[in-house]
Order: sequence, then C-alpha cells, then structure tokens
Amino acid sequence: MKHILTLTLSPTIDKSTSVDTIVAEHKLDCNEPKFEPGGGGINVSRALKRLGLSSTAVFTSGGLSGKLLQELLHQEQIEQHPIETHNPTRENFIVVNRGSNEQFRFGMPAPALIPGEEEKILKVVKQMASQASYIVASGSIPQGVSTDFLAQIARIAHQEDARLVVDTSGEALEQAIEEGIYLLKPNQSELRKLTGMDVEDNESLEEAARVIVNKGQCGIIVVSLSPQGAYAVTKDRAEFVNAPSVKKRSTVGAGDSMVAGMVYGCVNNYDLGHMVRMGIACGSAATMNHGTELFKKADVDRLYDWLTK
Repeated sequence: MKHILTLTLSPTIDKSTSVDTIVAEHKLDCNEPKFEPGGGGINVSRALKRLGLSSTAVFTSGGLSGKLLQELLHQEQIEQHPIETHNPTRENFIVVNRGSNEQFRFGMPAPALIPGEEEKILKVVKQMASQASYIVASGSIPQGVSTDFLAQIARIAHQEDARLVVDTSGEALEQAIEEGIYLLKPNQSELRKLTGMDVEDNESLEEAARVIVNKGQCGIIVVSLSPQGAYAVTKDRAEFVNAPSVKKRSTVGAGDSMVAGMVYGCVNNYDLGHMVRMGIACGSAATMNHGTELFKKADVDRLYDWLTK
C-alpha cells in the first residue's frame, strides 16, 4: 500500500460547543465542550482514516496543548510524528447558536516558529519522504517560516519520487508551484491571485488553471467552488462537478475532507471525474456533522453513489 505523509505547520485543538442563543453582555451557558484535533494536514489524516487509508501526521506541537493534541490523535489511532516547538499549540473555539443554527468560528493566530524549528521540520520530512508516495501539505503557514518553505518541500518530494498535494495560500504557495506540484486545491480567490486573471465563470476558471498546468507547474488543479462544487483541470481534460444538496451543520474540516477524498481517489487510481467526485462526497459529508467530527463513511458512500449515477 502506498504510504501517505501529511504535514501541518499550524495545528490546533478545536473546542466546540453550543448555546441556546447568543446575546451580548450576558453570561451564556454552553453545552459540554468537545475537544478534537485540527489543522489542515491533521484533518486530512483523520479523514483518510475514516476512508480506510493509513497515513502519518507530521505536525508541530508545543506546550500542554500540544500534549493534549497528541493524546487526541492517539485516541483516534492516527499514526503521528510530532515535532516539538517552543510556542504552545493554539486552540480554536467553535460555537453553534442553536436558536438560529448559525456557527461562529473563532480562530486563534498560529504560534510563530523560532529560529531552528523550520530546519528541524524539513529534516524530519526529508527523512520520512523516502517511504512516502504522497505528501500532503495543508493549512496556513505560521510566522517565522520562510516563503520558500513549501518550495523546499516540493524539491524533497521530487527527489523522493513522491506526489505533492498542496492546500494553502500566499507567497509560499506561489513559490511552491514554481517547483511543481502534483495536485493543487485553490479556491477562486486563490486562483485569481496566482494568475492575476478573472475567474468568474467556468470558461475563465479553466483558462486560468491551464496557465499553471501548461507551464508544467501542476498536474491537476481542482478549484473549490464551495457549495457549488468544483472545477478540475489537467493538461488534456477539464470537468465541472456539482456538489450535492445537504443539510449543513458545520463547515469545519470540509476542505480538508475534500482533499482526503481526492487523495483516496488518486491512491486507488480513480479517473479525474471520479477522483473529484470522491473529494466532493467527503467534503459535503463533513458539513453534515457538528463541530470537527468530519464525516461518516456511510454518508460519503451515499453521496458518492449519487454523484456517480
């Protein structure tokens, strides 16, 4: 079985709860909170586990909150390789207003890395990449990380003949695509920033994505259109896939679940259309659950069957 390595530089503990209603200046009685591991690559590993694929989650971990994060992953039986950092792991807060069914997400800033920690991460990835067929770098890039960090990860992936999957944004992404990426999942705004082109409809989306693909900078681009679906582009093919209509309870981890579904499709040699449909099934299924539970496999199977009819 092909091994998968996920990388998270901005992990978090997601603390979720709910209240009857949110009123300013009042003490609000919350339900019992749930604590779940979070962050881009970590959520991809958690989602892959639900799909029956093992992976190793490589992530930064600091302080008592970092120890709790490791314990939460241990409880979910996720293979992990934490990298100790000076600053403590952040905690995010998610509150559902039951009266209106609105979700409020409070994201804390990712702790900065101190000198020497970036080099430690690169060393670990280089050591582990030799056993990986896929490296998934997902989530935000914290302060203290050089803008060419992902480009260095891309070079490591090429050296070890691993396929690099990226879901992030900013200058680090711009430099990474110069080295070449196997699969990229931008949204419309990110694709616009990467190309400087208008991307308001499917025709312009395909045109912009092909600018990157035809330069050899990316093998597959899947533009996430949120509830509308996704538009996938390769060198010789383009396809729009609608998303199913589901009852949305939470959007936390939906994008990471979509990435996991697409990686699952790649590992199992799905064609482009079926790979994207698997990603959309996972992402849509994740929105059906509260907090950061991600998805239930039965929901993924049902949605995937509907998408492939």
